[in-house]
Amino acid sequence: MRPLSLDDIVDQRAYERERESFRAEVIALKRLRRVAIGPVVTVVFENRTTMRLQVQEMARAERMATDEQILHELEIYNPLIPAPGELSMTLFVELTNDADLRAWLPKLVGIERDVVLVLGEGAGTETVTALVDPAHEARLTREATTASVHYVRLRLTAEQRRRFVDEQAQIGVEHPNYRHRTNLPVKTKASVAEDWKDD
Repeated sequence: MRPLSLDDIVDQRAYERERESFRAEVIALKRLRRVAIGPVVTVVFENRTTMRLQVQEMARAERMATDEQILHELEIYNPLIPAPGELSMTLFVELTNDADLRAWLPKLVGIERDVVLVLGEGAGTETVTALVDPAHEARLTREATTASVHYVRLRLTAEQRRRFVDEQAQIGVEHPNYRHRTNLPVKTKASVAEDWKDD
């Protein structure tokens, strides 16, 4: 999946004309691609479209008017677009009050390294463990606590991508303090597999 370029980010007037319909499109897309893993963790499978919305909304909120400003945002968000054969996810620790955050975030240090994709069932299962960019990890994780948002990716072979589509696939967290798995719905897998058609 190719990265976003300056040509993909429209100016503010043009974006205001398309914003309502584009946001509705991405909200519907994210609804398909958002999966809860247990009681407090959610992942969203990202792609070029979801990242374009992120950049457009940042540019709008910050009133960015120069190419240099937009290029800076692209440097931040392009790495979150999945490379060929990858799944790219934003992981949210979804807690709504300070007491829960103070209780959970110290217990979940390293959670970004414990995201797994489990393909198949029974004796034929195969587990793929998430990859984390070292620079990202250094910014968001400390020894005593973690962040409530992480970016992780899974790199899949062609055979693993076939199994993802054709067989049962579970997304999970195998952290010592948080072990949960969720079967990926067929519609979620189909939406993610669409991204691979550009690879």
